[in-house]
Amino acid sequence: MAPWNDTRGRFAPLKATVFGALFIPAAWLLAGFLARTLGPRPLTEIVHESGDWAIRLLFVTLAITPLRQILGWPGLVAVRRMTGVAALAYVCLHLFAYVADVSFDIGKAASEIWLRSYLTIGFAALLALIPLGITSTNGLMRRLGGKRWRRLHQASYAIAIVAIVHFFWQSKLDIREPVIMAGLYLWLMAFRLLPKAAQRGGAMLASMAVFAVAAAVLTAFIEAFYYNLRVGAPLLRVLEANLGFDNGASAAWIVLAIAAGAVALGALRAAAAAVQRARTASRVFVPAPVRRA
Repeated sequence: MAPWNDTRGRFAPLKATVFGALFIPAAWLLAGFLARTLGPRPLTEIVHESGDWAIRLLFVTLAITPLRQILGWPGLVAVRRMTGVAALAYVCLHLFAYVADVSFDIGKAASEIWLRSYLTIGFAALLALIPLGITSTNGLMRRLGGKRWRRLHQASYAIAIVAIVHFFWQSKLDIREPVIMAGLYLWLMAFRLLPKAAQRGGAMLASMAVFAVAAAVLTAFIEAFYYNLRVGAPLLRVLEANLGFDNGASAAWIVLAIAAGAVALGALRAAAAAVQRARTASRVFVPAPVRRA
């Protein structure tokens, strides 16, 4: 079955759009490599960019289940496996580009991965993703059974933590994006802590709005503690900087904007659906007059 078709073999615009979009970062990197616009060390740039996109796509995959409930968009689940497999593909490109960057010296690459802790945990995340990618086919889903398949793929929660740590470690002082991902991870996991019965409706939206604020606050503290431990920056100074916009929106504000924005869209969708139901219920159907013989 083509990846742009639904389960009945019909063309699905959403799947086709997402499938095409997943190739854009790789196409941009290939074009930059061929045009020699990736800087003096193009392979190093590909290593960094492919790794960043792998983590971003992993987070998109984790976000699909909460967002389909928050936005009331059940069809969103159709692209979850696709984005997960794409995350694995970009991780593989990440590793391939790294090996190419050391002139395909497998021994050197292996020793670097073994000796450098941030490379070790990144490689561990790759190994953990492989079983998830292999079992993403319909046939293996049926063989494993729904319960075992879901249990196996819940490993992606732990893999995301490892990926965040790897991202923090290799980013050194430029930790803006890893901090944002850490905050969003907390928000996405908060949804999964809700009881199944509470993962829908107005109560769910209210809970996720509260979680959005909590995730933003924790994001600010994560960033403050990181800089305090890394360079000795005063905690209060960093927290104060997070409240301002002198250097643009801080990671905490971005997490709040993304999470609260999703909740707001969900609330608008729910309100529109309620209005539509009320209109439907208020319609009065007047029977046609009976003609006399």
